[in-house]
Amino acid sequence: MYDKYMEKLIYQLFITGTGKCLDEALKKGLGGVIFFTKDIESREQFSNLIVNIKNKAIEPPFLSIDQEGGRVERTENIHARYLSPRYAYARGEEFLSNQAKKIAQELNVYGINLNFAPCADVNTNPQNPIIGERAFSDNTEDVIKGVKLVCEIFRNNGIIPCIKHYPGHGDADKDSHKTLPKINLSLNDMENLHIKPFKENINTEMIMAAHLHCTCFDKEPIPASLSKNAIGYLRNVLKYNGVVITDDMVMKGVEKFGAVEACIMALLAGVDMFIYRECDRNTINIIEELIRKTENNETLKRRILEANNRIQKLKKERLNY
Repeated sequence: MYDKYMEKLIYQLFITGTGKCLDEALKKGLGGVIFFTKDIESREQFSNLIVNIKNKAIEPPFLSIDQEGGRVERTENIHARYLSPRYAYARGEEFLSNQAKKIAQELNVYGINLNFAPCADVNTNPQNPIIGERAFSDNTEDVIKGVKLVCEIFRNNGIIPCIKHYPGHGDADKDSHKTLPKINLSLNDMENLHIKPFKENINTEMIMAAHLHCTCFDKEPIPASLSKNAIGYLRNVLKYNGVVITDDMVMKGVEKFGAVEACIMALLAGVDMFIYRECDRNTINIIEELIRKTENNETLKRRILEANNRIQKLKKERLNY
């Protein structure tokens, strides 16, 4: 029988979607839940779903969503759609502020406390298949302004912002849901064009790491989300001490590393949390296998304790329970 305390600490590292194993995970200390369009049928149903999850969780969960506006939003069944970040930003700061406030207030009503937005990506590649209008601009300074403004409004309206996709998905020519994109830019170009919006918003509570191979950090095709060099830059050069979470761990960009092995690589690199879009038996098995592999690994235990300290600090500061 393994250590129940360590079991809870490891379940805290995961944000999963809904699914047949969600109740089981919540009773073991799941860190949070992410909601998709399929989970949101009506206002009453969604409110009840969140109340039910809160009641079953033994630890206060992050209740999260991808609500950027435009192409990526999840409440279209119950609310009118918003403009994408690029078009909202193009209408001016007042329009962007008002839209961000409406998004935050809408989410807050249902009990959502974490939004995986805004994108801090600078869309420098016109052929980018995954970012495009999700970015505020193809200009770094405009992205910095948009991110700062939206983060502040989310915070002031009870929503934790999570900026993404570190170290910047804007120059990709492939979709990391389908493969591992390669960003072949010098560190100088990455810093000045793509990392700068993260650097200038380094006080943010949470940063999402992308499944991107950045050659400035690694010669071998290792995703930034698992890379000691990429995450090390965020921690040691930019001095970021908030929560680092990965993009969805079932995306093809990270698949070849093996599910549990990828989690271990990410943790040892300095990542704190993981997203899995379904809470099914497969996800539970990954978490349980990570628990087993941690039993005799003191380095991994130390990293898990460090990650939990960051997670608990944020929850105590920002969750209203």
